[in-house]
Amino acid sequence: MTRRSRSALRDLAAGLAALCLSGPAGAQEPAVLAPEEVAEFGRQDALAVVQVRAAADLATLAPLFEAFAAANPDVAVRLEIWRTNELYAASDADCRAGMAQADLLISSAVDLMVKLVNDGCAQPHRSVATAGLPPAANWRDEIFGVTREPAVMVYNRDLVPPWEAPLSRFDLIDLLRPADSRYAGRVATYDIEDSGVGYLFAFADSQAATTFGGLIEAFGRSGAVATCCSAEIIDGVAEGRYLIAYNVLGSYALDRAAEDPRIGVVAPRDYTLVLSRAAMIPRAAAEPEAAGLLVDFMLSEPGRAALTSRRLVVRSDPASPATAGLPEEDASLYRPIRLSPTLLLGLDAQKRANFLALWRSTFPG
Repeated sequence: MTRRSRSALRDLAAGLAALCLSGPAGAQEPAVLAPEEVAEFGRQDALAVVQVRAAADLATLAPLFEAFAAANPDVAVRLEIWRTNELYAASDADCRAGMAQADLLISSAVDLMVKLVNDGCAQPHRSVATAGLPPAANWRDEIFGVTREPAVMVYNRDLVPPWEAPLSRFDLIDLLRPADSRYAGRVATYDIEDSGVGYLFAFADSQAATTFGGLIEAFGRSGAVATCCSAEIIDGVAEGRYLIAYNVLGSYALDRAAEDPRIGVVAPRDYTLVLSRAAMIPRAAAEPEAAGLLVDFMLSEPGRAALTSRRLVVRSDPASPATAGLPEEDASLYRPIRLSPTLLLGLDAQKRANFLALWRSTFPG
């Protein structure tokens, strides 16, 4: 797929997602969406094939599905990689049509996943593994938090002096305050119109932080950059195009920091949002039992090990250079994003429109 066609697809998906979020579908035909990558795991003669649609990098999820296929030779996995907004739009359209082209959905845009569940698009799955989840990671036995990923700040170790590396949102605002700040135009974050998880983190900040107004003002005044995708943002920091990135998914940042000494990672010490990437089985899934088996595997010890190998389950380890920037476990510091109807607040049509208008005024480019 060319860059132009991907851009057109994103625009189309964004339009469909906006339509779905604003109310009942109109008379228009739904957009035709497609995954960006497809991979298969397991034996070709497997008795069942679980169709998985996930919003994640293929390399990030591969160890999980390789381990699952090895442990369950009768079940294969066909994995489609989607972007968060496109995944929601396609899944919502399927649900409205009373069909499902996937047996399991996995996404970091957990607010959109909760909306699918709230709209009756999921079916329940109950097991010993799901019963062991905390309430924040299991809603109605229909949506499950399967990872633990902090939202972090990333900085270039070569270009940002240690004494200037921001440890909190207050520090970041202070760096951007001077009129001649060398960080002007060189701080990046997600474009929340393009990134579902970016919108989720930004809206959560607006609800949780007294610093949000100051942070948005500092971003706008200093010419901060809103752009696409974790990998692209982290690449920009590593290459020195950006000096600092804000609200990046910790799984991608820590994975990169383990291999690239230019990357520093900090969990903000005023508070750190923690995301549990959500999994749900669509109501019309063709292989719900096999999908449930996969959910249980993700919550099992071998599954957790596979997820941890790609930093999808993150815990601080002061002995590890990759996680040295993360503070010790502290219930008062880490704020989990609960899988609950409260996430629907940010998807209210008027609130979303107002929030996006604020965002556009802050990042007019």
